[in-house]
Amino acid sequence: MSVSGKKILIAVSGGIAAYKIHFLIRDFIKKGAEVQVIMTPDAENFVTKLSLSTLSKKPVYSDFYGDNGTWNSHVELALWADVIVVAPCTANTLAKMTHGMCDNLVIATYMSAKCPVFIVPAMDLDMYQHPSTKQNLEMAEDFGHFIIPAESGELASGLVGQGRMAEPETIAKAIENFFNSNENKSLEGKTVLITAGPTYEAIDPVRFIGNHSSGKMGFSLAEEASKRGAKVILVSGPSSQTIHSENVDLHKVTSAKEMLDKVFEFYENVDIAIASAAVADYAPKEVAKEKIKKNDENLTIELVKNPDILKTMGENKKHQFLVGFALETQNEEENAKGKLIKKNLDMIVLNSLRDSGAGFKNDTNKIKIFTKTEKTEFNLKPKGDVAKDILDFVETQLLK
Repeated sequence: MSVSGKKILIAVSGGIAAYKIHFLIRDFIKKGAEVQVIMTPDAENFVTKLSLSTLSKKPVYSDFYGDNGTWNSHVELALWADVIVVAPCTANTLAKMTHGMCDNLVIATYMSAKCPVFIVPAMDLDMYQHPSTKQNLEMAEDFGHFIIPAESGELASGLVGQGRMAEPETIAKAIENFFNSNENKSLEGKTVLITAGPTYEAIDPVRFIGNHSSGKMGFSLAEEASKRGAKVILVSGPSSQTIHSENVDLHKVTSAKEMLDKVFEFYENVDIAIASAAVADYAPKEVAKEKIKKNDENLTIELVKNPDILKTMGENKKHQFLVGFALETQNEEENAKGKLIKKNLDMIVLNSLRDSGAGFKNDTNKIKIFTKTEKTEFNLKPKGDVAKDILDFVETQLLK
């Protein structure tokens, strides 16, 4: 199944990228979807109702009232849709969505919706990087919405950077993958254990040793495994990420030792284990009971090695299919292959901080997957799509 027979509501806001929507509508219609378009009043400065209506084969609405005084019901529009795609989503429309500022038909329809919502941001470089935009995108994700990140390239302002609306084929693929994944129960009956996020190793009551891991990759894996029918156990270090699936059992921990203990509460009975957490290698030998005061010019903290969770999982592996991660900055492939053998893994996922858009905090990732006999490379993708690639690869290995 793709989008055939699906009802797709496209909400267009006032950005220069609105011209791309014509290609998206045509693609959906060709694939058998039913498309309804609504617009913000500002969007009419960039595209016409006539062109969008011609392609969608439906009237296009931008106001609560039609030309003859009829009521365009935002409630009926919202209930009709199987999915809403807000594209382009300007900074203004995004802010209204996340803060409930309901002053047009698009926002009223969005606030009445019970279906999944995809947000496709498009704005200038500095606007996209502004803290308020980042916060609003995080809030939208917390609401359970799906973000199709802006791409990098030349912008209408003449600047070059991230802010371009994703291409129509990228948007279409994300929607198709969404519907396909909801039908794909390939991991039904399987139990999947996933570790995610950083660990924090306390120095004193207010300070810690940690890293920049956001947990996005692990949480994306958990969501995707759940969509495929698996029972998912997610063990996460400190992370602001949220989980939206009822089939994910989330356990929050702080330190490496706590993560080790929690992992081995479940490890014996899982079918697949994916260790995507960025576990601190060392921890302070002693944790100060009170906040360390700034007295001397230098401060020495003795560190001791943390337990190697992944190696311990490899040593205790019986029937489990074990997946590790390697984030490297030099000799990437050599180090990843060494880790694969040394820790008794079935496969390892490599990402390099040398690749732009990969690694900690980013919404995207670029990976290579290694087994003892294979190497497979993937392009830079949103982490949700990377999760699909990883689990597709796992399923292929399980069938061998």
